[in-house]
Amino acid sequence: MSEIDVRTSTIIILSRTGNIMITIEDVANFAGVSQSTVSRVLNKKEYVKEATREKVLKAVEELGYKPSRLARGLRINSSQILGLIISDIQNPFFTSLVRAVEDVANQNGYSLILCNTDENPKKEELYIELMISERVSGVIITPTREFGCPIQKLLNANIATICVDRRVLDCPTDSVISDNVFSSYTLIKHLITNGHTRIGALFGSSEITSFRERLEGYKKAISEFNLVIDSKLIMQGDPKKEQGILLTERLLNLENPPTAIVAGNNLMALGSIYASVKAGYSIPEDISIISFDNQEWMGLINPRLTVASQPTYEMGKLAAELALARIAKPNRLVKNIVLESEIIFRDSVKSLKTS
Repeated sequence: MSEIDVRTSTIIILSRTGNIMITIEDVANFAGVSQSTVSRVLNKKEYVKEATREKVLKAVEELGYKPSRLARGLRINSSQILGLIISDIQNPFFTSLVRAVEDVANQNGYSLILCNTDENPKKEELYIELMISERVSGVIITPTREFGCPIQKLLNANIATICVDRRVLDCPTDSVISDNVFSSYTLIKHLITNGHTRIGALFGSSEITSFRERLEGYKKAISEFNLVIDSKLIMQGDPKKEQGILLTERLLNLENPPTAIVAGNNLMALGSIYASVKAGYSIPEDISIISFDNQEWMGLINPRLTVASQPTYEMGKLAAELALARIAKPNRLVKNIVLESEIIFRDSVKSLKTS
């Protein structure tokens, strides 16, 4: 239970046992100073005599006072908390991204709330409501879809909102993404120049900007080389291992199966490799496989996978920095950052021209 004294802005939080926890007023009384002096010492603002500072810090230590983030947030309209809403916590792609956001947050005195939507729009909306109720200062989000995502609720609540890895197209938000179209185009061009003309594609839903853009790059390369875009070779589903398995099985069971497959992310690539080997295919002798993302295992397996390696740590770092910049200047112009991916050519593509 909480009580707010409107006159002093003191927040008193009752513990489960009913005991009153230490407040800033208790610290002031113990040290024999005003509450404003305690606040200046704790917030390291304005000049305070060293002797007074020491008395306040001693009182804080002896009483075990813990400053309330909520109280501070009510006073300065900032909770010093960032929210991070990602689409799939089981996807290793997000490991480095989350670490980068946490690093920037900690370096700037912010805490981090991490939420996982599982690509579920309903969970996404619940977590957005949570961020609003927790009065977070900013939210970094990997949206589940490009239209209809309830990000506008965050903007209406004056919460700095940054999209990372994916974008929304019906809300003006800062974003950090990778060059999906060009990366996909380059991967497919690599397959075509090695003699592959039937190339299977495993992508997530076209309602997600990153996968729609990767499909766009795929089609651009196919068309540029005057090949036929065969809709039977384009498979879309949840960007997870299980779908990678299922969709690869469908490709391999076609009357005229592909000689190569591009996977839209590392989880779908893992599923595609599993399904191909299970079906008796040898990589790359029978089927060439390439992928987005560059997880450690991709460079260790035999054959090593050719990939488009996205700068995930840099994406998280820039997203967090954009959030802090938006918090500091809410009315600044929207900024969209597109980072270049590195194409790493390895051993998972067979040249059909020399066969």
